Amino acid sequence: MIEKITSSQQAIDMEARYGAHNYHPLGVVIARGKGPFVWDVEGKQYFDFLSAYSAVNQGHCHPKIVSAMIDQAQTITLTSRAFYNDCLGPFEKYITETFGYDKVLPMNSGAEADETALKLCRRWGYDKKGLPENQAKIIVCDGNFHGRTITIVSLSNDPDSYAGFGPFTPGFIRIPYNDVNALAEALKDPMVCGFLVEPIQGEAGVFVPDEGYLKKCYDLCKAHNVLFIADEVQTGIARTGKMLACDHEGVRPDILVLGKALSGGTMPVSAVLADDDIMLNIKPGEHGSTFGGNPVACRVGIAALEVVREEKLAERAEYLGKIFRDEMSKVNSPMIKQIRGKGLLNAIIIQPTNGKEAWDVCEKMKELGVLAKPTHQHIIRFAPPLVITEEELREAIEKIKEAILSFEK
Repeated sequence: MIEKITSSQQAIDMEARYGAHNYHPLGVVIARGKGPFVWDVEGKQYFDFLSAYSAVNQGHCHPKIVSAMIDQAQTITLTSRAFYNDCLGPFEKYITETFGYDKVLPMNSGAEADETALKLCRRWGYDKKGLPENQAKIIVCDGNFHGRTITIVSLSNDPDSYAGFGPFTPGFIRIPYNDVNALAEALKDPMVCGFLVEPIQGEAGVFVPDEGYLKKCYDLCKAHNVLFIADEVQTGIARTGKMLACDHEGVRPDILVLGKALSGGTMPVSAVLADDDIMLNIKPGEHGSTFGGNPVACRVGIAALEVVREEKLAERAEYLGKIFRDEMSKVNSPMIKQIRGKGLLNAIIIQPTNGKEAWDVCEKMKELGVLAKPTHQHIIRFAPPLVITEEELREAIEKIKEAILSFEK
């Protein structure tokens, strides 16, 4: 019989006793969620301003997405790709038409999708660009976060991600982010076949590059016959005020990586999209996933994308994001060093004041009923579900202001 959790401390103690210590959560135990709100075990209500790292763009337990999930789960959940199922084709048609690509390869997690994109890029480099076997190189950026597999941490310059996990996967060139000249120099290497980039670096603290950066990088890639790969796992699906962050600059990636909000936070669903010239270099047996493209994921994926369109969540993110940045810029506090973001993906860079840092601000916000979490010790990311109303957003903003100003007393 499963032990019933009756207090937050009981849940925290149980995780510490039986779970791996690979996370350091804020001290709140969430038991229920609806829309932009979550409730802890004791019943206290909070604004969720993390959205499971943008996986819950459509809000917690969106009825349309949950309904699709339950309906399919009562019919058939998994067939594997050894057989066809009656949900995968409709999902593939819907998502490729939504984003304008010939083909999609469905996976589960964002990390799996990024791994898939790297494999696709290398295979294209050999089969289409004609690179010598095992010589292909892919350019990545400082400050990147694409997941935590061995290969992906090989791309990182963050010791917390890679230290103690070597030897690492070769074949990658790392350059500064938001530096077009550095990319131009790296592209002189004839072995380069791809450039993998986040349109906005989320885990790095919502690092928004200069306007025009993505388009200039895309044009350079085209000039050198190199694939432009956009990791939109966190920035995609309406979070930044457009369906894709790349849409802000009219850039159509050669390979598009999606995840997180592709399921509205109900289960792991990810996808890699590309045209036939790239995607069809992978042949049967060369890549796949037992759960990738399962019937439940397909039904959930369609419902999640329909919600974004029907509820105009991209437009809402654009409108509300400006309100958030405008209101926070009015706060006169030495703790606020910088405010940056796009749409409803925003961050405040915290200047330690009176011995208090970003973690302390998040703890105070938790007391006041708003949940967010620091990244890199001095940055707080703010990414509420896109279904939040203007009234709710303004109420949460007042609590955030109160938390920051409380440390000046």
